[in-house]
Amino acid sequence: MKLIIAFIVWVLCLSVEIAPRGAIVAPQPAVLHKNDGELRMRRPREGVASPSTEFLLKIGPKTNGSKHLLVFSEEMPPGAAIPRHRHHGEEEIILIQSGRAHLWLGEQEYDAESGALVFIPPDTWVSLENTGTDSLGLVAVWNEPGFEDMLRCGSVRAGERAELLSRDGVKNCYHHGDAELR
Repeated sequence: MKLIIAFIVWVLCLSVEIAPRGAIVAPQPAVLHKNDGELRMRRPREGVASPSTEFLLKIGPKTNGSKHLLVFSEEMPPGAAIPRHRHHGEEEIILIQSGRAHLWLGEQEYDAESGALVFIPPDTWVSLENTGTDSLGLVAVWNEPGFEDMLRCGSVRAGERAELLSRDGVKNCYHHGDAELR
């Protein structure tokens, strides 16, 4: 009997994932309100005059263990922009919750406002600028969480000291997130 119990315990141990302390092994269900998530601040960038902006990492491998999604939200001040870049393997959706934006998507330009949904296929150049007089509220969703590495590389947790990021440093962060900065 002891041998059978030991065998069952051994089999059960084989099925349990062992993870480093503090790591999330399996996706965790979540209900996240507007201001919930991991608050991060973009590091200041060499040659960029606009102030760093905050964003919330909501869903991803390091926030809730998601293996297939990355979700973040942001309130961009008037005039703020997301630089022209592309994701090599991920599709992205941007939902504009409030405000107005001008987008460069591939070779086309668009104006979008509250309620607009933007679909960005892999390897499509994209850029966005808040052209309104109010904050631009948006939610971005990726079908693979690789871009989380870029977002973390180019930011710090709110309240931490943010070192200046050189232009090459920004490009390197994009590279780690399976993306390319133009």
